[in-house]
Amino acid sequence: MGIKIIAKNKKAYHDFQLLEKVEAGIALVGTEVKSLRQGRVSLVESFVTIDQRMEVWLNNMTIPHYEFGNINNHEESRRRKLLLKAGEIKYLHRQLKGGMTIIPTIIYFKRSLIKIEIVLAKGKREYDKRHDQREKDVNRKLQRGIYD
Repeated sequence: MGIKIIAKNKKAYHDFQLLEKVEAGIALVGTEVKSLRQGRVSLVESFVTIDQRMEVWLNNMTIPHYEFGNINNHEESRRRKLLLKAGEIKYLHRQLKGGMTIIPTIIYFKRSLIKIEIVLAKGKREYDKRHDQREKDVNRKLQRGIYD
């Protein structure tokens, strides 16, 4: 009765400074669920937007066609609606106006439901990425006990 991770957006951890996580439901059609059960999804270039009607949308998430589907198979990279509470949507909308962005990091099964973890994030600059890589290298050498 735990969580089964389908996919992670590893690029997000590298390109963004992740600040606050929110769990959201996602509106899918049948063949998309079947493809997700096979572990076929890509979150790499996906992002979240909020429109004028205060609806939250996930863009550019690619779920390949279900191989045993018929002519009614889903569109691979369509916009998908995210399901959040009204207070969470208002909070996220305020943060977007403040220069933040919202990106998906993990899509997973929680019991029989498909959930997605979206994160308020701030873009990293190139020197931030180099600094993080340097810290990882130092920590790795310290763990091995071979630091000069």
